[in-house]
Amino acid sequence: MGRMTITTEHTDINAKGWIAHLPEHLRPYALLMRLDRPIGTWLLLLPAWWSILAATHGLTDFSASTASTLILFGTGALVMRGAGCVVNDLWDRDFDARVERTKNRPLASKQISMRQAVFFLGSLLGIGLAILLSFNTTTIILGFVSLIPVIIYPLAKRVTWYPQAVLGLTFNFGALMGAAAILNDIPPFAWALYAAGFFWTLGYDTIYARQDIADDALIGVKSTARKFGNKVKTYVAVFYSLTIALIFVAGILANVTAVFYGVMSLGLLHLLWQVRTWDKDDPQSSLQKFRSNRDFALVVTTAFLFGFM
Repeated sequence: MGRMTITTEHTDINAKGWIAHLPEHLRPYALLMRLDRPIGTWLLLLPAWWSILAATHGLTDFSASTASTLILFGTGALVMRGAGCVVNDLWDRDFDARVERTKNRPLASKQISMRQAVFFLGSLLGIGLAILLSFNTTTIILGFVSLIPVIIYPLAKRVTWYPQAVLGLTFNFGALMGAAAILNDIPPFAWALYAAGFFWTLGYDTIYARQDIADDALIGVKSTARKFGNKVKTYVAVFYSLTIALIFVAGILANVTAVFYGVMSLGLLHLLWQVRTWDKDDPQSSLQKFRSNRDFALVVTTAFLFGFM
C-alpha cells in the first residue's frame, strides 16, 4: 500500500525545547523513547507509586527506604516506557508512516535503522533488568510477566477492537509491583488498584485514539475509539466511573482515613471535567484531555500520601 495523503497537520511529536539542544545523532533516540512527551512515563509510573504509598501508609510510615523505592520505580518507568515505545515502533513503522500524527517518528521516517533500534532496545532492557534485580523475588517475577502484554500490545490493534484493554493490562503492572516491592506479596488493595488502572487506561487511551480515527479506518488499525463510534463518551464515562469506584475499594482494603476520600473527591471532579469538556471530534481536545490524566494520577498519589493521617 502506498503512502496516503492526510489532510490534517496534527502531531504530538515535539522536537523542539531541550530535545533540540541534544547532539544531532542523539535526537532520534530521544524521540524514539518519547522523551519529548513524558506523559507516558507518568501514566506508567504513578499506579506504582499509588501501590507503594498504600503499602507503606503514606507519610505516616514514610522512610528513606520508601523514598529509594519510589526513585527506583521512577527510573525504571522512564527506561521501560522507552523500551515499550521502541517495541511499538518496530511493529508499527509501516502504519506510522501513513498517519499524520506519527509519520515523523524516527523509525517511520527512517532516521533510525531497524538494526540501530534493536540494539538500543537491548540496551534499555539491560538497564531495566539491572533495576528489577534489585528487588525481591515476587517483584522480579512480576517484572518478567509484564513483558508479555508489552510484546502483545502492538499486535492487538491488528486483530482486536480492544487494544486499549491490552494496554491497560500492560501499563498498570506497577500497581502490583509497587506493593510487592514493599511486602514481597500482592495484597488485595494492589489487585483493586490494578483493576482501577485497567479501566482508567481504557478511558484515557480511547480518548487518545480518537486523534487517529480517520487514518486508522483507512489503514485498518482497530481501536475502541472506532468500535464505540458516537457512543464513545458514554463508554469513557463508564470506564472512569469504575476507576473511581475501584480506587475507593483499594482505599478501604488499605485502611485509609477520611482524608483519602476528601482528596479523591478532586480526582472525581477532574474525570467529570474531562468527559464533559472533551470534544471527541477535535484531535487537540483529545490530546489535551489525554495529557490531563497525569494530573488525575497525581491527585490519587496525593490521596495515598496523606490518606492515612
